[in-house]
Amino acid sequence: MQMKWAKLLNAKRFGLAGLDEATCTRTPFHKDHDRVVFSSSFRRLERKTQVHPLRENDHIHSRLTHSLEVSCVGRSLGAQVGEMLQGKLPESIAAADMGAIVQAACLAHDIGNPPFGHTGEDAIRHWFRDPKNAEYLQGLSPSQVRDFQVFEGNAQGLRILTQLEYHRFEGGMRLTYATLGAFLKYPWHSGFQDPEKGEKFGVYEAELEYLHQIAAELGLIAISDGRYCRHPLVYLMEAADDICYAIIDLEDGVEMNLLQYSEVESLLLDLIGEDVPSSYFDTSSEDPARRRLAILRGKAIEIMVNSVSQVFIDHEQDILAGTLKGDLIRLASPEVANCIAKAKAIAKQKIFKDPKKALIEIGAYTTLGSLLAAFLSAASEVLSGQEVSYKSQRILELIGRHAPKPGWDKYQAYLRVVDYIAGMTDDYAVELAQAIRGLQH
Repeated sequence: MQMKWAKLLNAKRFGLAGLDEATCTRTPFHKDHDRVVFSSSFRRLERKTQVHPLRENDHIHSRLTHSLEVSCVGRSLGAQVGEMLQGKLPESIAAADMGAIVQAACLAHDIGNPPFGHTGEDAIRHWFRDPKNAEYLQGLSPSQVRDFQVFEGNAQGLRILTQLEYHRFEGGMRLTYATLGAFLKYPWHSGFQDPEKGEKFGVYEAELEYLHQIAAELGLIAISDGRYCRHPLVYLMEAADDICYAIIDLEDGVEMNLLQYSEVESLLLDLIGEDVPSSYFDTSSEDPARRRLAILRGKAIEIMVNSVSQVFIDHEQDILAGTLKGDLIRLASPEVANCIAKAKAIAKQKIFKDPKKALIEIGAYTTLGSLLAAFLSAASEVLSGQEVSYKSQRILELIGRHAPKPGWDKYQAYLRVVDYIAGMTDDYAVELAQAIRGLQH
């Protein structure tokens, strides 16, 4: 059994009955790209942590700049694979369309991340797991409790794309099924993961029916009830993210004086070999390190894109059958696989353990804990049916007209609270938490 490209590249829009007709300038997939770019959720990524929280250096990446760079690499991968697959794809699909689908998925791949990046995800999970907060979860089903206790930015991202942005609770961004499929890195719900092993998932119980709908429209192969194999283009989105993470983290490390320029230069030169761009020899030690690294980075990414594209073609049949194990980077040329593995090892050893970064991340737990306690307490007051305090009224007014109302289902009410908190920027979360703590004194 294999998935079919004709169905996998479905241009129908989630939340709409018919096809979105192409214009003379934009295909449905290019429209997907534009819808993500113009969304407020995407814009807020500018003030969300990539690796270094609340940065002071303008050259350090935010979630926004990271997402833009991943989208560029993803577009190259999609377009190159599209060229190599010509003859196998539907006549209506050009190589540029494949590039646009992967590009849009890459733009959205971090759109569900909360303030403070992965530390924020961890802070939300631990708050809900803390026995002191168990009372908030009373009355929820085990699967609903699990959704909060294993909060996942990928699942929150699907919620934004299909429900929260633009057409609220009426299809969200109304992206094409092809783009949603390429975005769904983990097409299964929270019951198919083990948080102790660091496993992830892509769908909350609230969006489970949407997962089934997306899978049916795309012809994704069902592995079990609530779990499907990946859309083939997910592998390209994932590879683009890995490439940018590995290389850009090191550039940020040099910028922040956590790494020596020479060790990053050596890593990239080992990959590039003798094919060093001539412009690199026109630079000197007097030039900014970021300029010299940019030249090497461009060539390194070109080599990686070529290798990953070929791996995709070599394993196309396994990918379409849903039997490919692991990711494309693992199967890439030894030079590419080793370069990315070494880059991640250096980042883990010298960047992620930076004491200043750790101190700020510790503050993230206090910040998000204060926000969750305040907003969920206010929501609980509303759901109790009793008179709501003035303070709780004011807190919930911040959410707007979609704030929890009396008589609401508890699970849905809590989701609205988490939607609001997860959507905050780092700066706003800190500012609001400080204000709430000030009111409590």
